[in-house]
Amino acid sequence: MDVNPPPTAFVASRYAAVRAQTEALAAALTAEDQCVQSMPDASPAKWHRAHTTWFFEQFVLTAHIPSYRVFDPDFRFLFNSYYEAVGERHPRPMRGLLTRPPAERIGAYRAHVDAAMVRWADRVPGEIVELGLQHEQQHQELLLTDILHAFACNPLSPPAIPGWREPPSAPAPARFLERPGGIVRIGHTGAGFAFDNEAPAHTVLLHDHAIADRLTTNRDWAAFVADGGYRTPALWMAEGWAAVQQQGWTAPLHWREDNMQMTLAGLAPRDPNAPVRHIAWYEADAFARWAGARLPTEFEWEAAAALLPDATSHVWQWTDSAYRPYPGFKPPPGAVGEYNGKFMINQMVLRGGSMATPSGHTRPSYRNFFHPDKRWQFSGLRLARDAG
Repeated sequence: MDVNPPPTAFVASRYAAVRAQTEALAAALTAEDQCVQSMPDASPAKWHRAHTTWFFEQFVLTAHIPSYRVFDPDFRFLFNSYYEAVGERHPRPMRGLLTRPPAERIGAYRAHVDAAMVRWADRVPGEIVELGLQHEQQHQELLLTDILHAFACNPLSPPAIPGWREPPSAPAPARFLERPGGIVRIGHTGAGFAFDNEAPAHTVLLHDHAIADRLTTNRDWAAFVADGGYRTPALWMAEGWAAVQQQGWTAPLHWREDNMQMTLAGLAPRDPNAPVRHIAWYEADAFARWAGARLPTEFEWEAAAALLPDATSHVWQWTDSAYRPYPGFKPPPGAVGEYNGKFMINQMVLRGGSMATPSGHTRPSYRNFFHPDKRWQFSGLRLARDAG
């Protein structure tokens, strides 16, 4: 056994592990489960399995191995997500109509591409393979959040992951950690993978502030609800208040009566000490205003991450920062340049990670992002406030 395996052996081993994890997450889903699309923002589990395979076929095998033969030419259209440079694609809101190809053919597609990746492991660029693996890990989390939303719409409230266990939580009073202002360096530095939106590293000026040492909990949120938080327009941004009225928000997504909550294990009692989750930025912002605080900026969050014991667990944390490029940002050339750059508008940044995020996938500089009305992800918050 090699103590220090050659790079190709490491890449092949990591590739196999990540790909196997996707299949493990989908193992309990029936073919019918894998086809459902409960809303336009979500995608069927079958589509996630196919699209992540398409990424390797399109950007690794087809691009770098002239002798590679595609599994099915129709899949180029069916499973492209948003890469305009690649060509036309099936509309996102209609992915649930793809009853064909069946789930078993998607399994054959994955096996075909996996065999090719193993065969030509020493001839494909490792940096693109790693991007594909990180991309697949993102879709592993999306697979879970999307099927959770679908199963929450099912009156039977079935479990997506039988035996799923929630991360432990314990009652603890929130403390605000006083943080001095000053110039800090933000963004990815050093070795290891990072997405292009984490760079270039640069300096920012922070003012004196304080940030909570724990996440906002279900108990905290229940007090907000009881105090009329969803009935008080003065707490909300105008678009947020419109969403409350139009969509009938009265509590976080997946809360149920009798202190129950829909989870990946099915319907379960809601733990008052657990971090609140499945809330939109609009909700997080309104809660912070109700609490006499605010959301931290993404730079305040990153600068304090090492001091926050729950920084990368339980839930992604909404920040008060708009998703925009860092100074000097340039997307990489070619179709992969569409990965992040063209989405840097009208969205808000989340930091941290969640219980659905694959182990080892995050880092302090990681920037997640969604539109401020989206609440089906494992999204929560921690509070911040100005000094004084």
